[in-house]
Amino acid sequence: MNARDNTIALSPQAPERHQPKLYHDLLTTAETLAIRDEVRRFADEHVAPVAWEIGHREESVENFPRELFRKMADAGLFRIPFAAEVGGRGLKYPACATAALIEELAYHSNSVAAVVDVHCILAGHALEHASPELQARYLTPLLAGEKIGSFATTEPDASTDLSIKTMQTFANREGGGYVINGRKRFITNAPVADFVVLLCAEEGRMTEIVIDLDAPGVRVGAPDRKMGNHGQLTADIYFDNVQVPAQNVVGTVGGGLKIALQTLTYGRIGIAASGVGMAQATFDHSVERLKTRQAFGKKIAQFQHWQFKLAERATEIENARNLYMKAALRMDSGEAFPEPEAAMAKWYATNLAAEFARDGVQIFGGYGFMAELAADGSHYRVEEIYRDCKIAEIYEGTNEIQKLVIARAIFGKDITG
Repeated sequence: MNARDNTIALSPQAPERHQPKLYHDLLTTAETLAIRDEVRRFADEHVAPVAWEIGHREESVENFPRELFRKMADAGLFRIPFAAEVGGRGLKYPACATAALIEELAYHSNSVAAVVDVHCILAGHALEHASPELQARYLTPLLAGEKIGSFATTEPDASTDLSIKTMQTFANREGGGYVINGRKRFITNAPVADFVVLLCAEEGRMTEIVIDLDAPGVRVGAPDRKMGNHGQLTADIYFDNVQVPAQNVVGTVGGGLKIALQTLTYGRIGIAASGVGMAQATFDHSVERLKTRQAFGKKIAQFQHWQFKLAERATEIENARNLYMKAALRMDSGEAFPEPEAAMAKWYATNLAAEFARDGVQIFGGYGFMAELAADGSHYRVEEIYRDCKIAEIYEGTNEIQKLVIARAIFGKDITG
């Protein structure tokens, strides 16, 4: 199937996909179109049937979608972002393909998209800076789905601020390695992960170190209970005199901040794509509802208010997808920090997802407010998107920070600070 054609078999519950006929892929490479097609087929077959359950069950280690995780690994989805030398697919445009991967997963489940974002883009991309030995121990099994990765920068009192003065997780030299003490918060995949790529302070510098989560002195807290993204498990990680060999440093000692910032920039392109995926899902479900729901003797779609509102949203989705794809194209051209496009894409797409989710619930009325209707067990995608979309405006750099990045491109850092 060509990604421009609407030839995917739809289940009776699935709405018509409007992206193929409204969005014309003039920026997107043929390679990326093929990846989008592949992932869409996978997601329709394997993610869609379990998405509602993943998004609504209680957050626990037992409820992590391991079977789906294994299917994604077996399908080679985790290899999409990576070079052939490390076991990846060796694509010419890996960032573009990865963004398309995240959008297609988020269309059905932002929880699943977030798990893959952290596993591949954050933990995996950080490990691209590691030694061949570390890559063999961690990146190779990550690509195969044999190990689950996590990535930790956030601390209880630091949040978006990654300056050395706020860092309270320390690596102290001792013998031939380091002793780690501290605590990280909101760490995605932590309850089920095998390792974490950790940003810590070391002699006034910041360094990235890989730590096995079953190492003595490491403790992972219980999964957090969140408003949305229930399938994305997060938790605190505690480090109490954890001994780590010097060989576990990723990149160079003191080079951790640059690696973290590059990784998070890549991640923001992924989060922008997830915002587009949620917005597109809201659009498709809303169009179907507006065409079939009646009020005051005619279909809701016949009211000009909703005609104009959906025209606006269609245009905004077009702009959001173009922004994230442009940022990804710049990254694939060798630009490690494709700004301001990455910041623009992250802010614009996730803001769109949140605003449109509110519209989506309104379009479905009381049904859109139901997690599940007791009378017949029915449920509607817009309710889950309404809960899930908010975190996209917050994680991997709040949208306020994205506006600051854009403002610096306009006025310069000497004025904006």
